[in-house]
Amino acid sequence: MDLSQNEWIEQLNASDNAVILDVRTEDEISEGYIPNAINIDIHKGQGFIDEVEALDKSKTYFVYCRSGARSAQACAVMSQLGFVNTNNLLGGFMEWNGETTV
Repeated sequence: MDLSQNEWIEQLNASDNAVILDVRTEDEISEGYIPNAINIDIHKGQGFIDEVEALDKSKTYFVYCRSGARSAQACAVMSQLGFVNTNNLLGGFMEWNGETTV
């Protein structure tokens, strides 16, 4: 599901089993990231699929990248793998106004 930043934050805060997933590259992460995010670079291809497969499919995933395009792709892949609750951050990290960590 595509969510605006406000919707993403509201649903993230309301969820008791949320996981924040950053699908950007290591170089991008060095510029900062959303606190408590786990990183699995979508550019890893099969490696991305292997790492995602190891995640708990019962959790609710809040996924982001730099602009929202790769995270939308990641949500689609995750849905194909059996994940039911994936949420894409529209606008991605470029438009993120919330807390960040470097």
